[in-house]
Amino acid sequence: MEEALHSPFSDFRPMKGLVIKNTGDRYLVKTEDGRSIECKVRGTFRLKGIRSTNPVAVGDYVQIILNREGTAFISEIEDRRNYIIRRASNLSKQSHIIASNLDQCLLVVTVNYPETSTTFIDRFLATAEAYRIPVKLVFNKADAYDEADLRYLDSLIRLYTAIGYPCFKVSATQGTGIDLLKAELCGRVTLLSGHSGVGKSTLINVILPEASARTGEISAAHNKGMHTTTFSEMFALEGGGYLIDTPGIKGFGTFDMEAEEIGHYFPEIFETSAGCRYGNCTHRHEPGCAVRRAVEEHCISESRYRSYLSMLEDKEEGKYRTGY
Repeated sequence: MEEALHSPFSDFRPMKGLVIKNTGDRYLVKTEDGRSIECKVRGTFRLKGIRSTNPVAVGDYVQIILNREGTAFISEIEDRRNYIIRRASNLSKQSHIIASNLDQCLLVVTVNYPETSTTFIDRFLATAEAYRIPVKLVFNKADAYDEADLRYLDSLIRLYTAIGYPCFKVSATQGTGIDLLKAELCGRVTLLSGHSGVGKSTLINVILPEASARTGEISAAHNKGMHTTTFSEMFALEGGGYLIDTPGIKGFGTFDMEAEEIGHYFPEIFETSAGCRYGNCTHRHEPGCAVRRAVEEHCISESRYRSYLSMLEDKEEGKYRTGY
């Protein structure tokens, strides 16, 4: 009886912690005193109008309550500084919060094996712009490409660097460019994201060998990655900060954006739009549109403009939902 009273699970006072792992219905929370405690979410979270597939996300700071039965519950989520959110797969009325309280994102891109489309890149970048989260693009598998792939890769690097997104050309399997990448992580909370098969787990293994992240084979039949990470997890970095690994994303349905805001999240379109004749120009058919003129003059990339139009069309077709 004496031992039970002094058990770490006998304290009913709320404790503050950081959610470092999400395994579906359970969360691993690192408390301020250094313990890692498995927690469940209290049912009341489901009653607050949170229409998310995951009301608690990796990176959240939470209050937890322990009980004498050896279980713990998350009782409160502290206000998020920011988060990356997307429309949940097959659940268009719900959102999925990928991670919260981020200093930056690394979007891992491959131009082949599998191919990452510019539409996917641009939707991710626009979402990050909406929540003021800096993004760096990591072009992986540089050792695996032929000359045509490498020319395309270099053209993408020129495009996104000119817009203002730092780019890194790396090979996780050969270790090329990894030291430069490591320097970007120190002291920051960084989300690692991208399609399945682009090499996120391999990158983590190179940066943090002790993490032992699983790697997967590429499906030759579909040239797409096989899912290897099935949950989100934060890995502590030696120099401070965290690296967050997340399951691969097939598509990126943008969530909770107004049509008139979308152009604001494309920096070059927003800057150029100051020259449009009309303040509410949608950059599609209006006379005196500076953005369409810039596209015709190759000052704005056609691929970026098409991505903008596709997001605008999604909004008009009701594919975006408000609230979460």
